[in-house]
Amino acid sequence: MADEKFENEEGYKLHDDAAASEASYVPQSDEVDPLEEDEGVSAEEVHAEAEDRVPGLQPEEEAAEYAGAPEGVEYAPGPEEPADPAHAKHWYIIHAYSGFENKVAESLRTRAQAFGFADRLGQVLIPTEEVVELRNGKKVTSKRLLYPGYVLVEMEMDDELWHAVKDTPRVTGFVGGGTKPVPLTADEVNAVLYRQASSAERPRPKLTFEKNETVKIIDGPFTNFSGKVDDVNTERNTLRVMVTIFGRSTPVELDFLQVEKL
Repeated sequence: MADEKFENEEGYKLHDDAAASEASYVPQSDEVDPLEEDEGVSAEEVHAEAEDRVPGLQPEEEAAEYAGAPEGVEYAPGPEEPADPAHAKHWYIIHAYSGFENKVAESLRTRAQAFGFADRLGQVLIPTEEVVELRNGKKVTSKRLLYPGYVLVEMEMDDELWHAVKDTPRVTGFVGGGTKPVPLTADEVNAVLYRQASSAERPRPKLTFEKNETVKIIDGPFTNFSGKVDDVNTERNTLRVMVTIFGRSTPVELDFLQVEKL
């Protein structure tokens, strides 16, 4: 047939009745150039439109968001890679003798200056929280260590700095062990920072209680009564204590600050 088509070795559609025996290329449906200018639309405009539709082009959100975070709290950065990953600082946990956390933090800063690695050592943090208790009928606020025996250190980890920190007096090593301690994630650091900051606005009760624990009431109309804890509400910091009144066991709702352990 005069208009019969067939493919040559290069995959072109040929017409055997072409006047000048020239091959005319017939694009296949899956070979159409998506950027081919059509009806006055330029390739640049097609690119711009496609870019607007491509998901994931917006900047990533921070690693962790905390509703109601106290104003002024600076959280750890998200997963965005630094310009020079070889010199990135990460957070690590080191184990210290209990009761010597502040001494360890001070020694780390002093050694950093003396041994020339101050530029590779960032923040040294001893996480604390505000706690409140009742003394002589008055609320007294004080600070308490969140993690006794542990110190958070921001540093550029390498063998030299690993040994310098590990050999600091009263330091027993890095949490995670091995020659390459695992750094904390941004979420983990942010959780610590948030708890520390939020406790300043709403101090936690110094004491915690458990069900069936015997307590003594030290404030309120039932002062000096003793009873057994029947329920603990950690969200409201309240207890339901079963108190014997006139020979009958009666539930009394109390604040954590109104009781003490026996």
